[in-house]
Amino acid sequence: MSIHSVEDIKADSARLRGSLLESLADPVTGALRESDQTLIKYHGSYQQDDRDIREERRQALLEPAYAFMIRTRTPGGVVTPAQWLQLDAIATRYAERGLRITTRQAFQLHGVIKTELKATMQAINAALIDTLAACGDVNRNVAVAADPQPSAAHAAVQAQAAALSERLLPNTRAYYEIWLDEERVASSGGEEEPIYGDRYLPRKFKIGFAVPPVNDVDVFAQDLGFIAILGDDGALLGYDVSVGGGMGASHGDPETYPRLGSIIGFIGPDQVTAVAEAVVTAQRDHGNREVRKRARLKYTIDDRGLDWFRSEVERRAGFPLPPARPFFFSHTGDRFGWAEGSDGRLQLGLRIPAGRIVDGRLDGRGDPVRHLSGLRTIAMLLQREGDGAEFRMTPNQNLVLAGIPAPLKTRIEELCAEHGLDGWRGATPLRRNALACVALPTCGLAMAEAERYLPDLLDRVQRLLDGHGIGDAPIHLRVSGCPNGCSRPYLGEIALVGRAPGRYNLMLGADHRGQRLNALYRDNIDEAAILAALDPLFAGYARDRHDGEGFGDYLVRCGAVSIPERDVRRAIPIVHVAEEAPA
Repeated sequence: MSIHSVEDIKADSARLRGSLLESLADPVTGALRESDQTLIKYHGSYQQDDRDIREERRQALLEPAYAFMIRTRTPGGVVTPAQWLQLDAIATRYAERGLRITTRQAFQLHGVIKTELKATMQAINAALIDTLAACGDVNRNVAVAADPQPSAAHAAVQAQAAALSERLLPNTRAYYEIWLDEERVASSGGEEEPIYGDRYLPRKFKIGFAVPPVNDVDVFAQDLGFIAILGDDGALLGYDVSVGGGMGASHGDPETYPRLGSIIGFIGPDQVTAVAEAVVTAQRDHGNREVRKRARLKYTIDDRGLDWFRSEVERRAGFPLPPARPFFFSHTGDRFGWAEGSDGRLQLGLRIPAGRIVDGRLDGRGDPVRHLSGLRTIAMLLQREGDGAEFRMTPNQNLVLAGIPAPLKTRIEELCAEHGLDGWRGATPLRRNALACVALPTCGLAMAEAERYLPDLLDRVQRLLDGHGIGDAPIHLRVSGCPNGCSRPYLGEIALVGRAPGRYNLMLGADHRGQRLNALYRDNIDEAAILAALDPLFAGYARDRHDGEGFGDYLVRCGAVSIPERDVRRAIPIVHVAEEAPA
């Protein structure tokens, strides 16, 4: 069997060491050696360059403006106020454009230069946070429902997710040797990897824990999903298990496609680790290592069959999987504003546009914001008086302040108003629910704008909705600069997937529960064509929608969008109850 070059790099890396130390010490260039650009991903970083000035530097005979993105491993997106303050200080000193919340509930820091990369990594570790396995062909940051009720459910699921994240870490000391100056012992190059083996996984792997009725993690977009089943008293009974979700695709290649996860059964809380290891090792042994673009778990399942995969998981786990239990998802959005947890403490959901936390204008547009300094002040208050309060990044790039003692409510409200953190109050549902990936200028895969384009796009789409009298419609819009799907565009009721500068595929027809993929509506069109396509659809929705009917559901019902059979959610037991819309 021929092995992809990435497979060779992994196998020959001495457990993710490669020549990273030599690359970091090279004063001639701001870049790493080519093989080390692959290996540093496993340490939580990507080499990038500023594409806005790439041509200018080329003409000046200069190398690209190389810098590094660093991504944290923060299971469930939970950090303490003290950790928040430390990460704020790190971003202020070493990075550009503040902090950014990702759709996997991690922080990203952009623009760290090579000579300060090690100091930045050490500072992150000093905050008792690491970046190991935040990228690369391993299990990445584990996503967890950010704001479930009751509070006890979140505590139980969060603890389980954090334990699983630790269990699935690579078993190498390379990270600690390279970044934290741990002395390498003679045998350290031969560490055993009981879960990953010598070549790790064929491709990246993502896990998410959802707590119905909210599907904020888009659990069916995960390689492995755990859907919490709660008793009448809110206690955790176990999980339905979903496998084979994934958002990535390639333009014009029918061999690649987004896929929703498939339910394979129910497990008790004590069986999570065994099932996760069974799924991961099955993918390790049977995933496609010859064609990297077909290396995700979704293709392994489609190529071999779901029944085969379920049997393989049962064999490796050592027990059968009984049928899944009923559950119900009402929406995928976040809750904004104040809510009281079952423990009597308060939670505050804050809207963070595209997850970007800065002081100043977002990418030079709009009115200045003071989100970074505002959250810094709130973190200082909670560190002094919060007594167990925490920050939770959400999978929708927003933020939940949780565990807040009731006496602090008025002061936190004042700080939010003072620093412009209460923008969710006047925002329409379209603006509150929108997602966008980073895209240009730093992402090397981006074909079009996403984060920087989102504010203007929202303005124009909102005007169309207002013109038809449906400005308050809870429509989910997502923008991705390329087809790889970091913003989960294929689960948006409206989604733009970048094709070229200023041009996108227009995708329509997903539902608002994260249980149906959208479909291509118009290929490779510009903004004028996008708006022209949406306008009559909004008119029809305003005129003909049923009570409570989502935009995506309307498009499918009226025949404007035809969803291929494989894209329709199947075999997922649900309970039909009244829907609960996000605040």
